[in-house]
Amino acid sequence: MRAVIIDDEANSRELLANMLSIYCPDAAVTAVADSVQTGYTAILSHSPDVVFLDIQMGDGTGFDLLSLFGNIDFKVIFTTAYQEYAVKAFQCSAVDYLLKPISPAYLIKAINKTKQLLEIQHSNIEVQTLLGNLHYPEKEKKKIIVKTFDRIYSIFVNEIIHCESDGSYTSILLNNGDKIMASRQLKEFEEMLSDDGFIRIHRSHLINLDYLFYYDKKDNLVIMKDQSTVPVSSRKKDELLAYIQSKK
Repeated sequence: MRAVIIDDEANSRELLANMLSIYCPDAAVTAVADSVQTGYTAILSHSPDVVFLDIQMGDGTGFDLLSLFGNIDFKVIFTTAYQEYAVKAFQCSAVDYLLKPISPAYLIKAINKTKQLLEIQHSNIEVQTLLGNLHYPEKEKKKIIVKTFDRIYSIFVNEIIHCESDGSYTSILLNNGDKIMASRQLKEFEEMLSDDGFIRIHRSHLINLDYLFYYDKKDNLVIMKDQSTVPVSSRKKDELLAYIQSKK
């Protein structure tokens, strides 16, 4: 779980970071900030799962910071010395509200609540993707779920150009230039995508045939439409050529 701490008191930031490392090792602090403006930048840069947000800061309030976001895709835990902000905090759909000095027991409880909410959110993504595929089975609308170390993606199949094995992981190249390191082996993606025009042309490479530009006989490799090159193994060469011939 990626966490960002936003508090204008250095001691409070340091104390909370230390408490998280001791009591909540699943929450990794990826950034800290000391104001509304630096907090806004930290959230945009680090895409946290949860933000520990002070309310009273030098350049505004935590509520001011949240108002800068059109869509809040992270969980919020308010941290403050003032009880009177509690109602407004929960009106902002905060996961929890921690009074300073923060109790380890309440911190653990807040983190556990956040984890449960994130699991429900991930489950909803998977269910919505499944329902979408049942409703729109055609390839151009089909999606797959891709899980990385810290995120879950719902990706259109026709956005995938090429998948490359990286040990127990798979690097997925998308048509917008992005790369996603998925926590699944290439074999699993081959089984998942074989009915959607994907072919494994090498033990380490799976390609989307819709993005095949041409086959280079001399160097025994394919050039994809994004100009990337992918090697072809000798035992997969005939299968690839049969596909190319079928398209003539």
